[in-house]
Amino acid sequence: MISKYALRQPSLMAPLFVFAFCLAMIASSRGMGETYAIFLLPLSEAFGWNRANVTSIYAVYMVAFGFGSLLSGLVFDRFGPRFNYTIGLGLLAICYGYAGHLTSLFTFYVVIGICGGIGAAMVGIVPTQSLISRWFTKRRGTILSMAYSGQGIGVMMLAPAAQIAIQKFGWQQAYMIASCGFVAVFILMMFLPWRRIAKGVVAAPPSAEHDITATIAPTTPSAPSVSRRGPRSLAEAVRLPEFWGFFTIFGASAIAIFAVSLQVVAYLIEQKFSAVHAALAFGCIGMLTILGIALTGILADRFPRHLVATGSYGLTIIGIVSLAALQWSTHWVFLVVFVLCFGLSAGARGPIITTQMAELFAGPGLASIFGATNVGQGCGAALGAFMAGYLYDVTGGYNTGFAVSLVFAFVGLSMFWVVPAIRHGPREH
Repeated sequence: MISKYALRQPSLMAPLFVFAFCLAMIASSRGMGETYAIFLLPLSEAFGWNRANVTSIYAVYMVAFGFGSLLSGLVFDRFGPRFNYTIGLGLLAICYGYAGHLTSLFTFYVVIGICGGIGAAMVGIVPTQSLISRWFTKRRGTILSMAYSGQGIGVMMLAPAAQIAIQKFGWQQAYMIASCGFVAVFILMMFLPWRRIAKGVVAAPPSAEHDITATIAPTTPSAPSVSRRGPRSLAEAVRLPEFWGFFTIFGASAIAIFAVSLQVVAYLIEQKFSAVHAALAFGCIGMLTILGIALTGILADRFPRHLVATGSYGLTIIGIVSLAALQWSTHWVFLVVFVLCFGLSAGARGPIITTQMAELFAGPGLASIFGATNVGQGCGAALGAFMAGYLYDVTGGYNTGFAVSLVFAFVGLSMFWVVPAIRHGPREH
């Protein structure tokens, strides 16, 4: 006789499919957004823009991404994931399709900046975090870190591809190729079983922790709880210090990372590295980001998260110092140290934060709360990107931007130590 639990227990393929889909969405949307570093010099040369102008497009993109994350969370909580992915993929297909026809800075702000940023947010980490929280509970940090690494996978694959496409076809056609890819994904997405995907797992057997499907999240009232009940709405969450701690971590970390990453290709070319080598180094950072995010998630499941975060920030600081050292010696050792340290740490705080938030803010308002904290990331990335370009125009160099990045890396690190709920995690009943 087949037990009732066996009848109610889903196939392992279902959660794996949800995971793979989320990973692919982050890789394509955020990966394409990050390849703007490859388009930086071609756009500057095509339109005669200074560095502040050309980086301001990316700044608008990240602001839109930040507020789009809040919108993404609100939409997800109210209408479900299908609406998110329909709107997001539609915007991405349209914006990159029109990008090659743009001729002014303002139109780049609207199309690449606003539409591209909101589109990426609608299909990015906010719906991913919410869907994975519905399908997985055991080793959630590891699963989220693997999904979060989609950004690195996207950069690793799309940065070299964008460089090749620009050199062979021009930047206009490179954007059109990206649009065709999003159109294809949009068509496939329309045929997915969204009602089942949104529902998550209905039940799991009591002994699930000993089964291979133990990572599937039980949702019955008898399921084991991993944390105290979190706030049920965004309005409740904003009154808690941990919400603003996460907001600060997102913002400060984004300033530290994006004040450097957007300028990497142009900086390396100025230091006499070839455009191909510069793009390859940028792509290697994306590849290492995959490993760094995955390792961080695994370590965060086994060791105190504030200590893992401290090590991650330490790698970021070493990487920035090594990059700055290339101004005085273009030795490959400094480039290798930068790529290794910066690549392994860029984005590595993501799985720690998403896992902690899934525990601290568990409840029906999780997507909205997570989206609201991502406003900090969007604004921080925008400030870091624009500030680095502006400081380059004003000072004629990169050192001031590097110094600012280091300061904000320490600010982000401090939140893991000074906010009790972030340092110690949720209190169990």
